[in-house]
Amino acid sequence: MFLAHAIPSSAISDTLIFIDEIQESPKTIQLLRYFYEELSELHVISAGSLLEFAMQKVQSFPVGRVEFLYLHPFQEYLKAIDKENLLKYLLSVPVKPVAHKLSMDAFHRYAIIGGMPEVIKIDIEQQNLSDLPRTYESIWGTYKNDVEKYTSNDTERKIIKHLMDTAPLYLDERVKFQSFGNSNYRSREVGEAFRTLDDAKIIRLIYPTTDLRPPLKTDLKKSPRLQFLDTGLVNYSLGIQLEMLAMNDLNSAYKGAVIPHLITQELISLQSISAHKPNFWVREKTQSNAEVDLLFTWKDLVIPIEVKSGSTGSLKSLHQFIDAADHPYAIRMYAGNFNIEKAITPGRKPYLLMNLPYYAGTVLPQYVEWFVRQEL
Repeated sequence: MFLAHAIPSSAISDTLIFIDEIQESPKTIQLLRYFYEELSELHVISAGSLLEFAMQKVQSFPVGRVEFLYLHPFQEYLKAIDKENLLKYLLSVPVKPVAHKLSMDAFHRYAIIGGMPEVIKIDIEQQNLSDLPRTYESIWGTYKNDVEKYTSNDTERKIIKHLMDTAPLYLDERVKFQSFGNSNYRSREVGEAFRTLDDAKIIRLIYPTTDLRPPLKTDLKKSPRLQFLDTGLVNYSLGIQLEMLAMNDLNSAYKGAVIPHLITQELISLQSISAHKPNFWVREKTQSNAEVDLLFTWKDLVIPIEVKSGSTGSLKSLHQFIDAADHPYAIRMYAGNFNIEKAITPGRKPYLLMNLPYYAGTVLPQYVEWFVRQEL
């Protein structure tokens, strides 16, 4: 290969090649195998959006030669805004009280503007939301145009455009595909379009499970929730960013949907080498429906997570899960300080409730490992 002549062999191991927007060249994706096989000491990083679609055009994908990494922000956000000191506190489990206020302030801003690099860059420079709308429009418009390139017909393009225009309005509820967004589109058409957007990681479909023990089986017959690639884009689409600036606790933002969405994004980000999606839990029985925001699997435990403020008595669905589970551990994400409570369900089962500040979602595994060592 020409690179062998372009780079002295002694310098190859100290060289990094970065190939951006690699989705524009499926042939280049195919050639990655030769970097590995013929110049294995050379470091190559590739990046691009909608790679899943581009790889469909690759005649021979280099299986076993390429490692995937999925990047999502809050830790990256702290680095970008030069808050490495807060990151050190964040990685210290349990978090020290002295770091709480500053960490919540940083998370508050992050929850409002999102984590898109260009948005963060402008916000650092200007610190004014009025400077961001053009950037949001550009990013969302680019995603719309890029996805349309991979549609097969005009009808599919129209449906995807309709979904991207209307889906943010359904952030707070589980969705039905039939006639989605007050349209005349059929369930099959909408489902196929949503799965296209899911493959593109633009709008993910988060499905429930009814399981209490691992492995969790996703129930594709039940209605999913929608998960967007960036909360800032959603907030902008809904026109709620200025309203959020005035809130002390973002738990009430857009019918209580914004923070659960952001915590779900953080759980997805924990899967840095896979595209695994978390589940939420449902029990659908006559006069006994329950829905827990998220589940986290740790070893042989499935731990329920609720995202809400208020007293422990308000955690009705979480209590139903704990009563049915074979362990006593539960988590609440909220705006308050870190602490652990000894509590009891209405069914008289004692349990431990770990109250975690919102910003701790990105280090949840470390907290859970520490939590399950505590005695009831």
